[in-house]
Amino acid sequence: MPRSKRQKLVSLTKVAKKTKEQKGALITDLQQNADKWKYCWLFEVGNMRNAHLKTVRKLWKDTARMFFGRGSVMAKALGTTEAEEHRLGLHNLSKQIGGQVGLFFTDSEPEEVIEWFKHFQPADFARSGNLAIRTVILPAGPVMQHHSDPPEPFPHNEEPQLRKLGLRTTMKKGVPTLEMPHTLCEKGKKLTSEQAQLLKLTGEKMVVFRVRLRARWEAASGEVVEVTGEDLSSEELEVEDEADEVMGE
Repeated sequence: MPRSKRQKLVSLTKVAKKTKEQKGALITDLQQNADKWKYCWLFEVGNMRNAHLKTVRKLWKDTARMFFGRGSVMAKALGTTEAEEHRLGLHNLSKQIGGQVGLFFTDSEPEEVIEWFKHFQPADFARSGNLAIRTVILPAGPVMQHHSDPPEPFPHNEEPQLRKLGLRTTMKKGVPTLEMPHTLCEKGKKLTSEQAQLLKLTGEKMVVFRVRLRARWEAASGEVVEVTGEDLSSEELEVEDEADEVMGE
């Protein structure tokens, strides 16, 4: 009897690798942008979130081009040695590519770019492994979610999930309720997956998405200028990377 197609297992985690032609097209795209713009910035991301990175692309879509992801592709496009560099001085930027970094091409002057990214720091929900920046204690009484203003109690159908995540709730008048205060997390300690999920459910944001500009290349002179500023912490950088290949828009 033939095997039913409905019983076929399909892996949802397997991602098709980029072909040689696709990588070649990305390299060409990067080099064309290096020819087009006055500046190329090397940046790294703290508390990576694709949604915020897409917001940056959207807000700069008419005045910049951003690439983020596989460092080896970006480095090859710029050239890793003086003999291989696509344009004068680019190998000095290329050799700094490593870790969770990207390239940002623009004609905007450095002061404007630095100031913009300094103020673009949207808050977001922490993940497992992040450090709690404050102690959160849920008071006795109805368990509240702070996504709305004013906060609202959780609906009755979410009580099993709250209990599964570690809250000792009981139902009172159809509302998940705590008999006594519950310490959800303590400042300075790493969050477990259950704590991170509870923080998200209750609406407590504990991390900030940040783009740190590390260096810029100037087309007119070929000079690479280091950017001084506060380094990203290891906790901000150790969250799982969301970008497997170079992405640009």
